[in-house]
Amino acid sequence: MLTAALFVAVSVFPQQQRLRSDQLMDRSLYPSTPYRNVQCVGKGSQVAYTRGDTLFFGTVLNMRPIMTLQRLNKLFKDSGLEHTFDYMPAISFINEREFDILLAGERYRYSIPRRTLTKLYDHRAITNASNGDIAPNTYYYAYTVNNDLKVAVVNQTKTFEGKGDDIIYGQSVHRNEFGIEKGTFWSPNGTRLAFYRLDQSMVTDYPRVNTHSRIATSTPFKYPMAGMKSHEVTVGIYDTRNDTTIYLNTRNDTSVAEREMYLTNISWSPDEQTIYIARINREQNHLWLESYDATSGDRRNVLFEEQDERYVEPLHGLYFIPHHDNEFLWISRRNGYNHIYHYSTDGTLLGQLTQGEYEVEDIVGFDEKGLNVFYYANRESAIGRQAYKTNIASGETTLLTTIHGTHSIAINQNGTMLIDYYSNTDTPTAINIVSGTGRVKKELYTATNPLDDYAMPTITLGTIKAANGATDLHYRLITPPDLDSSKRYPTLVYVYGGPHSQLVTDSWLGGANLYFLYLAQQGYVVFTLDNRGTSNRGMAFESCTHRHLGQNELADQMEGVKYLQSLPFVDKERMGVEGWSFGGFMTITMKLAHPEIFKVACAGGPVIDWKWYEVMYGERYMDTPQENPDGYAANSLLDKAGQLEGRLLVIHGAEDPVVMWQNSLEFIDACIQADKQVDYFVYPHHEHNVIGHNRLHLYKKMFDYYETFLK
Repeated sequence: MLTAALFVAVSVFPQQQRLRSDQLMDRSLYPSTPYRNVQCVGKGSQVAYTRGDTLFFGTVLNMRPIMTLQRLNKLFKDSGLEHTFDYMPAISFINEREFDILLAGERYRYSIPRRTLTKLYDHRAITNASNGDIAPNTYYYAYTVNNDLKVAVVNQTKTFEGKGDDIIYGQSVHRNEFGIEKGTFWSPNGTRLAFYRLDQSMVTDYPRVNTHSRIATSTPFKYPMAGMKSHEVTVGIYDTRNDTTIYLNTRNDTSVAEREMYLTNISWSPDEQTIYIARINREQNHLWLESYDATSGDRRNVLFEEQDERYVEPLHGLYFIPHHDNEFLWISRRNGYNHIYHYSTDGTLLGQLTQGEYEVEDIVGFDEKGLNVFYYANRESAIGRQAYKTNIASGETTLLTTIHGTHSIAINQNGTMLIDYYSNTDTPTAINIVSGTGRVKKELYTATNPLDDYAMPTITLGTIKAANGATDLHYRLITPPDLDSSKRYPTLVYVYGGPHSQLVTDSWLGGANLYFLYLAQQGYVVFTLDNRGTSNRGMAFESCTHRHLGQNELADQMEGVKYLQSLPFVDKERMGVEGWSFGGFMTITMKLAHPEIFKVACAGGPVIDWKWYEVMYGERYMDTPQENPDGYAANSLLDKAGQLEGRLLVIHGAEDPVVMWQNSLEFIDACIQADKQVDYFVYPHHEHNVIGHNRLHLYKKMFDYYETFLK
């Protein structure tokens, strides 16, 4: 069953110090760097960074200090500005002669040759603002207050007034699916603002209760469940030059199907005359990439369509090529893997830039003339991320980051130099300055291991075969320090297993966190497997779970358990499973399906029945309950409660807006009806994740449960 040689990511050292439970949120125990604001400057070999109280600028071989904290404070004081800095603020170079100082709601430009400071904007007077979005060039400010959208232009403010929770302006829609992270989109020159208008008056109110006050208060919100009425979205465009607003004519008719279309991946043309939208049907199996006139709102053209029998899921907008305003790049999975396609704005496909059995994750940018595109992909390793450069005309591709691991880069204007941030199983974090051909010009910084003084577990990454006998699955195995293979250790399977996840990566600690190390130091083996259905392995790998979530995932996870049981130091009688959200669903699924294997389980925020999950995510992976009744029935955990044996701890945030509290409450009721004992813990004022100091409470809660019932 073992198909790949294992390699040790963290070696065992003889130190005796062990992590304490109150250290599990200690940021000082994660890798850090004294370098901040590291960036390429201009077109040549200049770089800049701050270190300590000093800003440095120059070439790789000749860095010189150009600003100190003391001088910066004096500069602001002499300019009549109110700031006194305790440390160097965020700095962004515009070119070799100017840099901007970025503060919350403020921006100042410093001229290096003239030694002068100019205020570009100051929006501090605006209070109670959320979702702030500052326009390029004009520095106009779009923001929301409650559900209103406000646009601060010169000396006036334009307001789009929401109506309670029914009509919302300027905020993210479609529950942050399809790569949507915000609700306002400035045009390239900052003169026009596209924005979402969300009408959810037709969506049923879902009750939430806050018990802080003496008489608990109800705070209902809109939550469209799979198969029920969805919200309706339109896109408006506000023109700051003439104070006019139009709405795009995205609907072909007045039918419910047209009103429930998903409007995603909003992109502006470089000349601000056209706006592009990927429009997707509610079934999520048909995409139309469309262009609209930004003045009239009329549809101009359908550039192309994409269809898939399971689903389409665009996550990125259009990437326009510099100096080629009628050409753009588009990332699509139409041929099984995310790759880059080259288009003209009339919809003509000019070519496919990347291809192969790997995933392009995102585009970083272009060189100044638009000759080359820079992007991330996992071509070298399914668990890593490297940076590449491809010539758009010839297709010639250069690997820019040759060290294994997970990389992030920033490029200079003409693509001749880049800053490379990375970590891998051997390196906590590092910063290199790299040429445009991939040659390391300077190793700027490599962090020391912040856990050097601790007795480190061994972290091993490897592969096993999936339940289909053919597909490689990646795992991470963490074993206690000074492991004695003649002994048997309690073992915990940590699982997520759902879409948009990859837990096993070629990064520091293999993607693990301090909690897993702490468990290993306390004598537990901790195992994680990325089953089929997770990300970055192509469409077939991810979508094989379509319409029957939990089945292939369970089968693959049990192959991982078989591997664990083959290890001489794993105690087969003391195995547990833990997970949150989709992982909570998987945890209970695994516990109920195999009570003979899992003695203990901890499930946080679990989906119990997918008919209680939201429209966009739920229908993408399961279709509707009306279309797929057998699939929904098969993975519902309600009628499986009678299979519960051993110990199960279910944890939920009482104000969870993602996985409704209803899920775990109904499961507890099903356990009661089946005369099964189950342990339950609620975090009264937390949403989907337990955050802040209470996170330590959660860690201790689960650890104590394992100590009592597993170890």
